[in-house]
Formats: sequence, structure tokens, C-alpha cells
Amino acid sequence: MHDMPLIVARRGDQITGFLMTTSRATNADIPVVQAMFAAYQGSPDAYIYGPICVGEDERGKGLAQSMFAKLRLLEPGREGVLFIRRDNEASLRAHARMGMREVAEFRLNGFDFAVFSYIG
Repeated sequence: MHDMPLIVARRGDQITGFLMTTSRATNADIPVVQAMFAAYQGSPDAYIYGPICVGEDERGKGLAQSMFAKLRLLEPGREGVLFIRRDNEASLRAHARMGMREVAEFRLNGFDFAVFSYIG
């Protein structure tokens, strides 16, 4: 297994966003990750997408989509799996616009989560 990408966006010397990914094994002991994979198993080599963070001044300018496009070039043909809290409507909309599809849902610690998947 190779190291998973960390994508960092910059404007000049300022970091404006980042997109983390991890292998399934790296976060296997985290309860929310366990709940996500219990709700949706994913492919054997699926990896975890996120978190993704975009600076306040950069929101709405396509930066998340640009970082996601770079990730897909780095991990072609692999499945990425992620969870989003149901009350985070902006994130749900943004990830759906990027072509990710909702594949499952789960509840943990009183919160409802959607599970999304995509193929790089």
C-alpha cells in the first residue's frame, strides 16, 4: 500500500485549502470510521476521503472541485468513501455537485450521517 495524498492549495504564501485522504487501515479504530464502513463496506482497496477544508475567502470559487480533480488524477480507478453530517447542507450539496453519490447512512452519538462514494 502506498502513502495516501495530502493536497494543499496555496495563493502566494498563504494556504487556502487542503484535502486529506487516509487508508482504511490508518483510521480503523476511529468509531465514526467504523460506523461508516459498517453502513457501507466499499471496495477492498477503498480509501477515506477527507476532511477537506477551504478558507473562508476562497469558498464558492471552485477550489474544492480543483483539489478533488487533482486527487482523482493521483488515485485513478480507486474508490473513495466519506461521511458528512446531515445537518451540513453546504457540504452535502458541494459533494453531490462533484459527482459523488450517496450510498448509505448511519447514526452515531445522536447525529445522522450520509455516506458518499466515488470512483477516481
